[in-house]
Amino acid sequence: MRIFWAAIIGLVGGVASGLFGVGGGIIMVPGMAMLMKTDMKLAVGTSLAVIIPTAITGVLKHHQLRQVDWQLAAWLAPTAILGGLIGPWLTTRLASPELQRLFGGFLLLVGTKLLFFPR
Repeated sequence: MRIFWAAIIGLVGGVASGLFGVGGGIIMVPGMAMLMKTDMKLAVGTSLAVIIPTAITGVLKHHQLRQVDWQLAAWLAPTAILGGLIGPWLTTRLASPELQRLFGGFLLLVGTKLLFFPR
């Protein structure tokens, strides 16, 4: 059953990644935590490992479709990399249930913004 859930979560996460630019955090982390009973911190790290090939595949296809602003990507990358170092360090300061609540609150805020205050 674990392989079944992993395949479903991976497929939905990959589609969401290519369609919306999300998938690891929004689909895979909750999927692993809820459906596979994976610890939140382990789910986050695992999703980051999975998102590498997913992101490469997605960016290559979006590049073919002329849907990548490479200059903007270059401006975002340095601080995103810095954030990628700070985030895991912060997980050492939080218990998994706290991390899960923060993540849920973040999703609610972003979801509310996208639903009720579109650009």
